[in-house]
Amino acid sequence: MVRIVDGDTIHVRMDGRREKVRYIGIDTPESVKPGAPVECFAKRAGAFNRRLVEGERVRLVTDLEPRDRYGRLLAYVYRVRDGLFVNAELVRRGYAETLTVPPNVEHAAEFRRLASAARRGGRGLWSACGS
Repeated sequence: MVRIVDGDTIHVRMDGRREKVRYIGIDTPESVKPGAPVECFAKRAGAFNRRLVEGERVRLVTDLEPRDRYGRLLAYVYRVRDGLFVNAELVRRGYAETLTVPPNVEHAAEFRRLASAARRGGRGLWSACGS
């Protein structure tokens, strides 16, 4: 079971408990941050993430640091049915920017390359938000 929080955070059921998962290496515009306005493209990023993983089984892969300071599980997220690398797809399609936080850097170069191509192509937030 997957429940979408926003463009880069989901809840999953693991070992009988609910776990909040923050995608590693990417950042989508904020839509649910308390006291903050909804940022440009945030709702669309959340909706696209929903289309990618809602109702899907996902495989989570951690990097060197498995949790952030808020206790969220940090993961690279893959859709089980076809192996789609969700973090990368969000960047590729222009729904997310890169956010590299060492020591979790396994896919940082790939994400930078995908973000650069999305920006050059004016995909997603790169054309909609004046970035």
